[in-house]
Amino acid sequence: MTEALFEPGGDARWTPTELSRGPWDPRHCHGGPVGALLARAVERFDDEPGWHIARLTIELMRPVAVGVPLEVRTELERPGRKVSLVGVALWADGAEVARMRALRIGSGAALLPDSTVHVDDPPPADPETSPTSPPEWRAGWVASTGPAFHSHAVEHRYVTGNVDIPGPAELWVRLTTDVVPGEQPSGLQRVVVAADFGNGVSAGIADDGYSFINPDLTIHLARPSVGEWVGMRSATYYGEPDFAGSGFAESALYDVEGRTGRSVQSLLVARRD
Repeated sequence: MTEALFEPGGDARWTPTELSRGPWDPRHCHGGPVGALLARAVERFDDEPGWHIARLTIELMRPVAVGVPLEVRTELERPGRKVSLVGVALWADGAEVARMRALRIGSGAALLPDSTVHVDDPPPADPETSPTSPPEWRAGWVASTGPAFHSHAVEHRYVTGNVDIPGPAELWVRLTTDVVPGEQPSGLQRVVVAADFGNGVSAGIADDGYSFINPDLTIHLARPSVGEWVGMRSATYYGEPDFAGSGFAESALYDVEGRTGRSVQSLLVARRD
């Protein structure tokens, strides 16, 4: 089995491997690997150093097929000295399947005064002492017995809640494979991978006859994440009764040193065919 989420195909092309497979359909990728590849493109956009990526918005426009080459297209949408905007798009078979817009802020613009009030928001309990979740996840999520991203490429350690218990959860997530071969995943890539699990780990729906797919993901970061583990305190909210079929999941994000940011996912809730 390959040890990376994507294999190179030349000319800014990457092919999703079986480790990118998602939980809803074995033919399609999980959003985490797609987001990580987009984030990598933003990080590698070589205009000038010193940027902090403060916000990422990912739109998953079409299913991203496992095994189908993806072309990465990157552009500077808004130039600036203190604030800039980078756009990245993934194309497959002549169609745009996913995109990311990254808001960047010049790092080190000002030192905070000593009188600054910092919110006390400690991370979840130590991931090294938290129990590891079994890889099977919910019955019926994966329509294949082969490898999948959520079961074979990441490790989950729960502090409170669990994926098979409906409701909010507190946990740590660690990417256990490379995004691309021979390259250590960055802190940003690890955050994107973890944040896309928010709706899955905190779902309030126990019936496997429903899907709750996120067509987008927005992440705000106060600072870069350090280390391999990304902590999450996640909860899902639904629009019933008047707006049945919609909702959102939000997660407070941490590393072992403390709070780093927040993520939000819009949700499409539907009966599975």
